[in-house]
Amino acid sequence: MNARWSWFNISSVVIGFAFLYLPIVLLVIYSFNESRLVTVWAGFSTKWYGELFQNQGLLDAAWVTVRVAFLSATIATVLGTLAAVSLVRFTRFNGRTLFTGMVYAPLVMPEVITGLSLLLLFVSIDFGRGFWTVTLAHITFSLCFVAVVVQSRLITFDRSLEEAAQDLGCPPFQAFMKVTLPVILPAVISGWMLAFTLSLDDLVIASFTSGPGATTLPMKIYSQVRLGVTPEINAVCTLLIAVVTIGVIAASLLTKRREMNRERQ
Repeated sequence: MNARWSWFNISSVVIGFAFLYLPIVLLVIYSFNESRLVTVWAGFSTKWYGELFQNQGLLDAAWVTVRVAFLSATIATVLGTLAAVSLVRFTRFNGRTLFTGMVYAPLVMPEVITGLSLLLLFVSIDFGRGFWTVTLAHITFSLCFVAVVVQSRLITFDRSLEEAAQDLGCPPFQAFMKVTLPVILPAVISGWMLAFTLSLDDLVIASFTSGPGATTLPMKIYSQVRLGVTPEINAVCTLLIAVVTIGVIAASLLTKRREMNRERQ
């Protein structure tokens, strides 16, 4: 075996992946545990999934989380794409440096500071905390991730295609929608998936900006874990893992299919 694939390298990779994914595998396995004690295996059972769907508090929190994630990811994708287009197409305009800093600030800003600043903003303007404050907060911090993903694709886009469409009589907006957007659509979809996943996973910012009736699933799980891990927590985490995995696989297959169709054409 050559030095590139030495036993040390292989062992390091195996240990690294085990460190990352073994806890997730154990969580999934123990979600099918018969016993209420999550550390004691008592046989295979799916009863905790049935108990999960009887837990109205977790179901309500999951519904709030999905709605916030879908709405915030959609709006953040639109705004992030527009921000990326502005940064790539318009290299010189008054306030560009300030605009760039505002777009990318949440990337380097600690979530605690972002959540606290948004909380102070909502309190100062007397905006009642709830579903919409959590949604606005998630739009604020996920927009920059979408802008980075879309901007990286726009930089390599051949703008002569869009200019050719305009020379043939296509208005600028239609040229963008019919020529540019289909080409950068994989990046836009990736940005949406990233924003959706970040919103599902967020705990810190949601804790600062949520209010009555707007408890998200990570907040609900965290509040219950402090009193002890229950089998229902393992079940809901397993379902979240399954949803995210299916979404990533579906997005990858869709992107690959679009690339194959483009190559055929």
